Amino acid sequence: MGETNGGHDEGRLWTVDEHLTDILRQLTPLEPIDVPLLDAQGCVLAEDVTVPVALPPFDNSSMDGYAVRVADLAGVRDGSPRVLDVIGDIAAGDATLPTVHPGQAARIMTGAPLPPGADAVVPVEWTDAGRGGGPATTMRAHSADPSGATGQVRVHRSATAGAHVRPRGSDVAAGELALGSGTLVGPPQISLLAAIGRARVRVRPRPRVVVISTGSELVPPGEPLTPGSIHDSNSFALTAAARDAGALAYRADTVTDDAEALRDAIEDHLGRADVLVTSGGVSVGAYDVVKEALSGGPFGGAGAFGAVGAFGAGVPFGAAGSSGTAGSGDGGGADGGAGSGDGKGGSGDRDRDRGGSGDSGGAAGAGGASSSGGGAAASGSGGSGVDFRRLAMQPGKPQGFGLLGPARVPLLALPGNPVSSYVSFELFVRPVVRTLMGMTPVHRPVVRARCVEAVTRSPRGRRQFLRARHHGDGTVTPVGGAGSHLVKALAHANALIVVPEETTDVAAGTDVDVVLLT
Repeated sequence: MGETNGGHDEGRLWTVDEHLTDILRQLTPLEPIDVPLLDAQGCVLAEDVTVPVALPPFDNSSMDGYAVRVADLAGVRDGSPRVLDVIGDIAAGDATLPTVHPGQAARIMTGAPLPPGADAVVPVEWTDAGRGGGPATTMRAHSADPSGATGQVRVHRSATAGAHVRPRGSDVAAGELALGSGTLVGPPQISLLAAIGRARVRVRPRPRVVVISTGSELVPPGEPLTPGSIHDSNSFALTAAARDAGALAYRADTVTDDAEALRDAIEDHLGRADVLVTSGGVSVGAYDVVKEALSGGPFGGAGAFGAVGAFGAGVPFGAAGSSGTAGSGDGGGADGGAGSGDGKGGSGDRDRDRGGSGDSGGAAGAGGASSSGGGAAASGSGGSGVDFRRLAMQPGKPQGFGLLGPARVPLLALPGNPVSSYVSFELFVRPVVRTLMGMTPVHRPVVRARCVEAVTRSPRGRRQFLRARHHGDGTVTPVGGAGSHLVKALAHANALIVVPEETTDVAAGTDVDVVLLT
């Protein structure tokens, strides 16, 4: 590939793998931040967490019943109960414990410490609960019958040592690894972290993704359509997809087909986004505003944010035929600097603006932790800009990618047809989000399945991604046609059938690769 002209790279047809590899090689995970425990949900741990004290920290009862000495119950069976003296109650949280001597028992509640002298717990259902007669079904509340803490209890069954006792450290031992770095923090992980006393934890934050749809024909849902207009679905679908991928995603106001308006919108969101995603305007039409706005001027050329060429020396992704070597030329422009830094997160500290979400440009949340060198972490050096490419795929042939501003925020320009936009997100944007989060794997799972129906007329030289329903029996069925405007078919699909570049038809019953979307 020779030098590009104004951010365009349409001299060759890129493969899906080349495009994705080139994007991901320029990114590194976001810098870790220290957050309160609940704010860690959905983030990836950036530290190994060890257990400071054993869990549970003491032997405790797993049942409501009586703490006993096993030796006192030898030979006990139904019809021949053993009578023990009750020396008191032990409730969860009690610190002062009575000692159980031969012939004695202590009434004990679930979670309460096992008292000295006792070596087992018998459930209340194995006893008469101190009320005489046969086995009981429950204890009376202490407030209603304080006498249950004293007197005698008849035990109808014997027990073995350790019965119904949760030993100290039986969950995790002190010094043991509780959770490793790279663990996705969900409710069970938060439960463990809280149980071992962690109030804060170090994580890689969820990337802030700003989604901008372009098109003068777009009308927000809920507003009436006028002649020639359609409802904007892409920005909603992409925002939802970004959240599903783990990001904090924000839907910006739709931008008309005006290059200056788009540049203003991008500049407005650039300082508070880790990823920018645009939809539409990347093809070859006269009104393809994204290509017009980002191929030159302040973002792609020698302007306020850019470097000369897309990434520095006019060779944004390396030599022809390769998936790229980072362009390392010096970058010009007022905010581009010399282009010689390592690019790992921009210049200086930046408020991550975490804690908020919403539509219509609500990219700035309600405050949050400040992280050093905020913004998307990108490897390599040089300036910033957007490169537009043609990919050997269907749908989604036109694509754009670049790193903008001093923080080198990734921008992915997706095509405007709804199916093309969504498929492009799954193939390219989702891996970007998960890379920035430090998650593995970054890709959707791919399985083999038997295609129930034949696939005809797949274009030679293009990797086709067909909407499909993947079934639990190892089969898959195409859903709808190949048209990139068929939103209903997309809504009923849970997978994508992958038809390789040189395959023009797939016979019914053939095994195919299937990308699982759920």
